[in-house]
Amino acid sequence: MNDTNLVFLASLLAGMILFPLVVLVLVRWLIPAEDPIENSTEVSTDPAPASLGDFWDGLKPHLVELRDRLVKACVAIGIGASIGFYVVNNPVFFGVPLPDFMVQQLAPKGTVLKAVQVGEIFLRYMNIALVVGIIVAMPVIIYQLVAFFSPGLLNKEKRIVYTTLPIVTELFLAGIIFGWFITIPAALGFLLGYGNTATIQSEPTADSFFDTVSTLLLWNGIIFELPAIMYLLARLNIVSTKMLTSTRRYAIVIITIIAALITPTGDPYNLMLLAVPMYLLYELGILLTRMVPKNESVFENPSEPAV
Repeated sequence: MNDTNLVFLASLLAGMILFPLVVLVLVRWLIPAEDPIENSTEVSTDPAPASLGDFWDGLKPHLVELRDRLVKACVAIGIGASIGFYVVNNPVFFGVPLPDFMVQQLAPKGTVLKAVQVGEIFLRYMNIALVVGIIVAMPVIIYQLVAFFSPGLLNKEKRIVYTTLPIVTELFLAGIIFGWFITIPAALGFLLGYGNTATIQSEPTADSFFDTVSTLLLWNGIIFELPAIMYLLARLNIVSTKMLTSTRRYAIVIITIIAALITPTGDPYNLMLLAVPMYLLYELGILLTRMVPKNESVFENPSEPAV
C-alpha cells in the first residue's frame, strides 16, 4: 500500500468515526430532550374531514412538501451524477477512467469488453455516472426521507432517528466496499470463467458487464443498511427482538425471493452471494435489537398516571 492510499484510508476511517460523533453532538444541542406536549394532560385530536374536498385540502400541504423533498433529492442526485460523469471520463482519481479501473480491479485478468450496439459505451458510462450520483447523494436522500416524517415524531424519536442517520450512511458505504472487494469479484470470476475451453471463450459486452457491476454495487449498499433500520425500528418500539426471532423462517424465504429478484444474472451462485449476507445482516439486526434498553419507550406518555 503506497503513501497516497494509506493517507486516503486513514482519512476515510477518521471521517467515519468523527461523523457520527459530530451528528450526535448536534442532535443533543439542537433537539430538546423533552416534548412540550408531555407537560400537558390535554390530548389534541383533529376532527375528521367532512368531505372529500376537506380531505384533499388537508392532504395537499403534505403532497407539496413531499414534492419539494423529492426535488431536492433529485437535485442532489444530479449533482452527484455530474461528479460521476467527470470521474468516469477523466483519469484524475484512478490513473485511468473509472470504467477501465473497474474492469482492471473487478474482472478476471485479461478480460476485454466488447461493444456491439451503437452508443452502448456512452449509455453505460452515463449509467455508471448515475450510480455514482446515487451513492454520493445517498446521505441527502436519506435525510430528505427522514425530514418528511420528522414533524410527526416526538423529540425523543427525532433524537433516535437523527442519531441513527450517520450509521445508516456508513453502512451503505460499507456495503459498497463489501460488494467491490467480495461480492463482485467472486461473481464475475465465476460467470466469466465458467465453461471456458479452447473453443468456447467468454467475451462479455460492456452493457452486460457494467449493468451487473452497477446493480450489485447499489444493492450491496442498500442491503447493508438492514441492521441499522432494524435497530431504529426497535428503538421506536415498532418491532421487538421476540417478533424478529419468531419470524426468522419467513425472513429466510423473503430474503431468498428478494435476492432472486435483484440478482442481475439470475444464476444460483449470484443469488447466494446476495442472500447469505442479507441473512447474516438480519441476524446482526436481531443482535442489535437486544441492546435496546428494556425500560425505554418513546411512545410512553409521562403525564398518564402509573397503574
